[in-house]
Amino acid sequence: MPNASARPKHSRRARRRRREDSARNELVSSSLESAQQCLFSQDYGTAFVHYLLVLNLAPVFKDLAKESFRFTLFKWAEELDSVGRIQDLFDCYEQALEVFPADEVILNSMGEHLFKMGFRDEAAGHFHKALKLRPDYPEARENFYRVANWLVERWHFLMLNDRRRNQKYQQAIQKAVQSGCNTVLDIGTGTGILGMCAKKAGAAEVYACELSKTMYELACEVVTANGMDGSIKIVHMKSLEMEVPKDIPHRVSLVVTETVDAGLFGEGIMESLIHAWHHLLLPPQRGENEFREPSATGRVIPAGATVFGMAVECAEIRRHHRLCVSEVGGLSVAAAGELRSPVSCSTEPDDSMEPYTTERLSRLPGGYKPLTEPFTALNIDFNNVQELEGLSSREVQKLCLPVSQEGELDALAVWFQLHLDEESSLSTGPQEDTCWEQAIYPVHDAKGFVLKAGDELIVEVSCRDAYLRLCSVAVLRDGREIRLDKHHDSGFSGNPVSVPNPEAELCSALACLQTGQNLTKDFCMLECSEMALLNNQDYHRSFCSAIGKLISQMKVKCLNQEQGSTVQSDCSDLLYVLDVSEGFSLLSLIAASHGHVKAFSSVEKTKQQEVIRRLARSNNISEQHLEFWLNHTEDEQGMLKRPSREKLWSAIILDCVETCGLIRQKLMEKASLARCLLEEGGRIFPERIVVYGMLVESDMLLLESAVQGQEPTLGFNIAPFINQFTVPVHVFLDFSTLECRHLSETVELFVLDLMDTNANYTNREVKVQATAAGRLTAVPFWYHIHLDQEISVSTLNQNSHWKQAAAVLQQPLEVRAGDWVLLAVKLHKSTISISARVVDAPGPTE
Repeated sequence: MPNASARPKHSRRARRRRREDSARNELVSSSLESAQQCLFSQDYGTAFVHYLLVLNLAPVFKDLAKESFRFTLFKWAEELDSVGRIQDLFDCYEQALEVFPADEVILNSMGEHLFKMGFRDEAAGHFHKALKLRPDYPEARENFYRVANWLVERWHFLMLNDRRRNQKYQQAIQKAVQSGCNTVLDIGTGTGILGMCAKKAGAAEVYACELSKTMYELACEVVTANGMDGSIKIVHMKSLEMEVPKDIPHRVSLVVTETVDAGLFGEGIMESLIHAWHHLLLPPQRGENEFREPSATGRVIPAGATVFGMAVECAEIRRHHRLCVSEVGGLSVAAAGELRSPVSCSTEPDDSMEPYTTERLSRLPGGYKPLTEPFTALNIDFNNVQELEGLSSREVQKLCLPVSQEGELDALAVWFQLHLDEESSLSTGPQEDTCWEQAIYPVHDAKGFVLKAGDELIVEVSCRDAYLRLCSVAVLRDGREIRLDKHHDSGFSGNPVSVPNPEAELCSALACLQTGQNLTKDFCMLECSEMALLNNQDYHRSFCSAIGKLISQMKVKCLNQEQGSTVQSDCSDLLYVLDVSEGFSLLSLIAASHGHVKAFSSVEKTKQQEVIRRLARSNNISEQHLEFWLNHTEDEQGMLKRPSREKLWSAIILDCVETCGLIRQKLMEKASLARCLLEEGGRIFPERIVVYGMLVESDMLLLESAVQGQEPTLGFNIAPFINQFTVPVHVFLDFSTLECRHLSETVELFVLDLMDTNANYTNREVKVQATAAGRLTAVPFWYHIHLDQEISVSTLNQNSHWKQAAAVLQQPLEVRAGDWVLLAVKLHKSTISISARVVDAPGPTE
């Protein structure tokens, strides 16, 4: 009977479950005990496996074991990281997130590892998820702010705020669609704005691609919010990987793109368009007399570009790309060999070098001087695939440029005019009100060479590796050619100088030829910020004085102790100085130059260590007094520990401020550890940092920080989505050239005491009186770095290698002259945040 057969089955099933439950409970119990024992014995890998088993079998233990599980995961991840088992590390995090998919702490920690490995897109996704789960989670918020600048670069905001640029693109797309281009592909869609313009103009089909995962997800959100998710297909891939009919059903009649950088070709527009013409676009119209249906032909917006350039003198560019000083902190640097930045252009491609950097010429501190009139370097037609394909193999073009005024040759500055169609164009020139920077090709080989009015500068232009390359190779003066490039086979091959007669000029050329081989052999590359640091004489002089004072004091102290003590002390022992600066630093060598010092340097790169050794020899510093600390240190955490023979440090040099203008992460933790490693009377350099700031009104900072205004961009709702990536602190700021109105005097905002932990705080309120009426939009800030009580350097100094930063207010604050503004300044893990409100005047005791 059906009922009779059903009952026994049910009964057997119940009995089997009870036996399974009993065995499971026993396994969970023993695994939990094993996990705790392994944790106690610091066997984190085994403990992690046991915890995973427990939490998968018995989810009821999740709340109880969460903290221990996190601790175990993080410790095991540290071990895996230290031995380079990166895949295993991420596998563990994936397993942990399967158990705790909504754990903001695990998400944030995995994001930190991803960011450390260079996976910025993925890291940001994890930080973003952590913030959505817990908006007040400070660690995730700080991490997200730091990574947001890379993911959604500030130029996105500037471009969306550039109404003129947006309208011109919209008009060009509308004209093309209305003339018959009704199938469209938007390459590098970003926020999706150009694709939406095409759809709004009436295109029947619109496709888009985006490589950045963050921008792809953002574009999908924007398109959906504007009701076009069913009519615009966005794919997360390079256009070079797209195929018909796999990714789009057929070839399109219009490609729209703005995958151009300041040097025009740096974002790969040439490769993208060549591939598009061969695989994604309909063939172009062959000629004016050949009739073809508009829908059967393909075209590109922008239609082409004209590239312009000029030679310039600019001290700011010079000091970031070549050595401009003969001594650093009392050390002669003549033996350093050739030091230069990684930005160097030659007609022969070099993978170790970037052909150009970018600057906004109108904002360079100290300005610039044009040495030639603007010249046309290149014309390119994006609708001519043969021209695009032939560009890389085109012969090097030589241009002869008349020099219009005397000056030192520091760089070639380059910009372009983007021709959207036959009627409309956009210029990225230095005199334009534009969101674009200019491409800068610094000149290394002509160190100190002065061009004179009447000279002719010979510039070579090429595109051999799909980058636009401009190289200053020679100067024609009084009928003679003076070579500026060292690698040429004849003529001048070193650093030519202006000399009064041909005989002296020939001697100079022969001398350069003799030393050219050594210069090439001793070549060493430094980052642009490291070059600027070497050229920062004020900083090195100040440090030399401060370390010299300390060493003298320590020697006197030792002698006094020796004289006043019955126990014999040994003052012949060396003083130990540790420099843990980031990147290339000569501070350890400067310390060793004072004598009686064993200095430890944190410089890691072999070539850079060779430079320091050469400088030590040439400045009569024994190699026994200099050691490269990280050569003997396996992990970063071991940087701060006792030197050999258990002797404590006399001085520890900390790198406190990032070049971008922010306090270095974990600075206070490093200072706390460093204090424990100092001998009596020893000191941390710097000992104190004072943060200064000022109230300003700056529309430019607002435009670079978020999409402004209440009106939709070209009628599209974009701002709420991209403004999620707004960061409250603007970095890499040149305050001396910032377009702003000062609304107050300079005011002290915060103090970080690296020598006295009891003097520190995390919050401070500062009352500032407005000296002018206006809209308070931001508080730029900078640092006075106190090496000791009397000696300090400012990051606002004109020769500083540091930039400044600014806290941008979420909402501008209207102030009148005489108003008092209360600034609430907070420091969390080296991140400064500032909020402001108008308050009553302070009382007599304030």
